[in-house]
Amino acid sequence: MKTVLVVGGGGREHAIVDALSRSSRVSKIYCAPGNAGIATQAECVPVKDTDVDGLLEFARTRAVDLTVVGPEAALSAGIADAFRAAGLRIFGHSAAATRIESSKEFAKRLMARYGIPTASYRSFSDYEEALTYVSRRPFPAVLKYDGLAAGKGVVIAADMQEAREALASMLLDHSFGQGRVVVEDYLEGPEFSFMCFVSGDDVYPMPLSQDHKRAFDGDKGPNTGGMGAYTGLPFITDADREFAYQEIMCKAASGMVSEGCPLCGVLYGGLMKTADGIKVIEFNARFGDPETEVVLPLLESDIFDVFDAVAAGRPVEGLRWSNAVTMGVVMASKGYPGNYAKGFEIKGIDAADAHVYHMGTALRDSCYITNGGRVLMPVCKGASLAEARARVYEAVSQIECDNLFYRSDIAHQALD
Repeated sequence: MKTVLVVGGGGREHAIVDALSRSSRVSKIYCAPGNAGIATQAECVPVKDTDVDGLLEFARTRAVDLTVVGPEAALSAGIADAFRAAGLRIFGHSAAATRIESSKEFAKRLMARYGIPTASYRSFSDYEEALTYVSRRPFPAVLKYDGLAAGKGVVIAADMQEAREALASMLLDHSFGQGRVVVEDYLEGPEFSFMCFVSGDDVYPMPLSQDHKRAFDGDKGPNTGGMGAYTGLPFITDADREFAYQEIMCKAASGMVSEGCPLCGVLYGGLMKTADGIKVIEFNARFGDPETEVVLPLLESDIFDVFDAVAAGRPVEGLRWSNAVTMGVVMASKGYPGNYAKGFEIKGIDAADAHVYHMGTALRDSCYITNGGRVLMPVCKGASLAEARARVYEAVSQIECDNLFYRSDIAHQALD
């Protein structure tokens, strides 16, 4: 029986811990730092996800057999490199491979070099040069911070005023840190998420999902880390999926091998079905959040075997997925993704007929309280999307908190 350490403390990590808790191979799960919900299924450890030395020491002293990394910040900090150098098995990319997410410019160059379809672009470090370039182009303009920004470093500017504010925030105020800005052509069409387990040239697809980035119904309001997700996308055909797999995900994996920084973990493709075919919006070097919460409940194989095989460079055999579909709704603190208050009591979680993944909760006097922007994500399965939707919104209605809001139209592109 194996001991596993999961690095991270959000809904994605709760979904990973939940999947590991169903493994017949795993006897003990640690999670660093975890959260109040994760603590019901794993022993939470007060070590930050970017404290590479602290996590390495913990894994050594507790004889951890396998470490699974959730957040991109930990990967970018070199956790996988440090663990492998110490002879410890870890599921997660090297810092060099994580550049496929941590540097938009690196990803764009990779796609150009290996013929992966994406929007054309230019990158800038100078505010005035970027502003001049954007002013001479049609709107809307896609502006991306060239670095890690917790899923919030992308602005689709409708006019010059919005572009000026976004570029000033990124290049003058350094809202996300020192970095460049990538200016892309604007693409139109439905977006979807394609996650794959990747070990070198070997690419193992997961079910497709769609995330909802905007804060409010009707895809209005500011961009967030994600307000809900679902699987079973009726607008993506089998041919679309095969194209995305062969021409995007497999090409990206083999391109990274050729670049000398092979992938060893999850490759996330943020894709769009345009009138000119499927194109890449972005790559991430880890499980998506909230997509993981709707995808992993469909896995019928033992997830420890999958993680362990990828980490060891062995083939993943007999990967099996349920034919059901899932939907999850994020319940977020009022004010998110801007300023919000914490510490509001949450009732009814145990009464909700759903997998309720904790994204930002804490315990106070044995009661759950809000402790983040995104707080909870109930997820339900169904034989159809309509069934999953009815179940999950019933579950949401059973959870009570004075300071939470949620979107009421998750999966509207598929159902309306």
